Amino acid sequence: MQVKKRQKTDWYLVSVLLLGAFLYGWGIWDAGSANSYYTAAITSMTKSWSNFWYGAFDPAGFITVDKPPVALWFMAISAKIFGVHGWSVVLPSVLAGIGSIFLMYKLLVPKFGLWAGRIGALVLALTPTVVANSRTNNMDAILVFFLLLAVFTLQKAVSRQNVWLVIISFGLIGVGFNIKMLQAFMILPAMLVFYWVAIKLPWKKKLAWLVVGLASLSIFTLAYPVAVDSVDKSNRPYIGSSQSNSLLELAFGYNGTERLLGQSTGTGGAFPGMGNTSKSSKSGTNKTMPGAKKSGNSKANGKMPGQAPTGKAPGGTAPTGKKPTGTPPNKNVKQGKGIAASKQGKPTGNMQGGGNSAFAIGSAGPFRLFQSDLGSQIGWYLPLAILGLIAGWFGFRKRGAKWYHISEEQSEVLLWAGWFVPVYGFFSVASFFHPYYTIMLAPAIAALTAIGVSAVVKMSANNSKHALFSRILISIAVLSTLLLQSYYVWSYYPVISVILIIMAIILAIWWLMPRQMNNRIKILLSAIGILAMAGWWSLTPTLSHNSAAIPAASPSLLSQQGSSDMGGDVNNQLLSYTKQHQGNAKYLFATTDSNSASGYIIKSGKSVMAIGGYNGTDPTMTLSEFKALVKSGQLKYFVMGNNSKTSSGQISKILSWVKKNGTKISYSSTTNSTQTQKMGGQTQASTLYDLSSIYQ
Repeated sequence: MQVKKRQKTDWYLVSVLLLGAFLYGWGIWDAGSANSYYTAAITSMTKSWSNFWYGAFDPAGFITVDKPPVALWFMAISAKIFGVHGWSVVLPSVLAGIGSIFLMYKLLVPKFGLWAGRIGALVLALTPTVVANSRTNNMDAILVFFLLLAVFTLQKAVSRQNVWLVIISFGLIGVGFNIKMLQAFMILPAMLVFYWVAIKLPWKKKLAWLVVGLASLSIFTLAYPVAVDSVDKSNRPYIGSSQSNSLLELAFGYNGTERLLGQSTGTGGAFPGMGNTSKSSKSGTNKTMPGAKKSGNSKANGKMPGQAPTGKAPGGTAPTGKKPTGTPPNKNVKQGKGIAASKQGKPTGNMQGGGNSAFAIGSAGPFRLFQSDLGSQIGWYLPLAILGLIAGWFGFRKRGAKWYHISEEQSEVLLWAGWFVPVYGFFSVASFFHPYYTIMLAPAIAALTAIGVSAVVKMSANNSKHALFSRILISIAVLSTLLLQSYYVWSYYPVISVILIIMAIILAIWWLMPRQMNNRIKILLSAIGILAMAGWWSLTPTLSHNSAAIPAASPSLLSQQGSSDMGGDVNNQLLSYTKQHQGNAKYLFATTDSNSASGYIIKSGKSVMAIGGYNGTDPTMTLSEFKALVKSGQLKYFVMGNNSKTSSGQISKILSWVKKNGTKISYSSTTNSTQTQKMGGQTQASTLYDLSSIYQ
């Protein structure tokens, strides 16, 4: 009887996994509230099964967050086990990031070998936006893990010709939909093409299996939103950021077409091409969007990628270990709500999680992802991926085969190209997204880079003609990658940028020389050159212990400490007063928007009503319904929060009624009824109104 050979531990993989664990997990004990919007929801979800099921933002279950709750379920379970802490709500993202590294390795090894798996895992681990995303409680790291798991399962389904694995793989995309909605569907073209090309079945059986897989996708996609939407609206929370209290409307509107075409609901106007250069912006008339998603209504307080660090904290003061305060250092910045705009109309702000970086997405076009705004987060290996796609397709062709005969390796190239191209295209033209969403490209970039290396090695080993072609390809790849990286590095470290340029030219020439010119040294120097600064950018969130609401990697993080959030601040005097006088009221108080409420929910565990949802504009109730709530004694106090000046529709009517009929309360012996506090460099007014005497 043949004894099965025991598989040896790949210590290279173990090393990369440990590196990932360090990058993603070190310092998360300083996460603070991470993204306080979601941390408030996690706090609420630990208090009741209803809140857990719906993803309720507040303990009373008045409104949900703006996404389905599947990712938050993992975070809430972690918080229930360990308590609600910054590190406990971030922990699932850390584990998802590590899991994604492992899946990348497992996806590449079967067809391209151990070194391809190792390279792909390392590139993914050292992608700056992957590190930043895996250190916060946003959904993206968990979404990417589930998408990779879906692709891994489909790969197994193809190799084993197993219909149940086909069903599971497409079902996992449905789970991904209930993490971040239509963003999960961006890889569907890749899966469909790969399945059809790679699985070796009679076409009728192949089609039948695909129909069953798509049925699984439909069921797992629609089961949760249909179940929620079918519940009587008076018996469940309002669906945050929707206009009709519907999860399906949220999916195909605010989290669907508006992401591509621009935000147009709940904000009082269209939102064409945030961060794009247009005629109006060139003339200095670029308007900011009231209540723009995750803008935080902050003033510009720092620098974007491509600007040199000053050695000062973002608020303009020297780092002291305390949260930065002060006025923005950039005098050209208009102090508006939402996205700060410069006199030239271009977005300004730092990439360290502050509100102003939320829409620093560059100018729309085919090279947007190479620009410093997005490229400094995702673009470090883009030339390698593009050239890797070309090398992989031609390097793994069957010799003498017809053009339409696709090898098994080529089908894998199609899989990753099918992931890369549509996602690249979306980010090139879309108008409404955040820079950290580009983590969606990271797996495809890592895989195509590793496949390209494997293909070049194969070609160079075949014959002299292919060896020359492979050397030319490597020369172009090294030159273009290092020159692009020198562009990202220049504003922070000009000397290093010059070194990268010199290194790029020398290595490019060296690679064109015959193979006998010490290949190992060339490989080592090329790897060090390509990974060094990308690795440094990836290290910055870890060294700064950063767990940001708008996650990003940048050396500017090193001038601040801990997490950065566009909400979550608490006026302790206001909190103490409302807790002391809440009585039997259901809500501690109501306020305009979620960011004004989140910190109070986290700190007190009490119900704070974010009447307008995230942007302060959700039509959650009418004025008459609000009056009835006050008259019944369920609500005694109202706080004018971040978005009190930008609310519209029914919410605007409610605010006007509160100002006209409510009584301003002085909740401190040292100030009047309008208290002020510092929030990320700006002064925040917190006006408290007593509504309890209106109907007495």
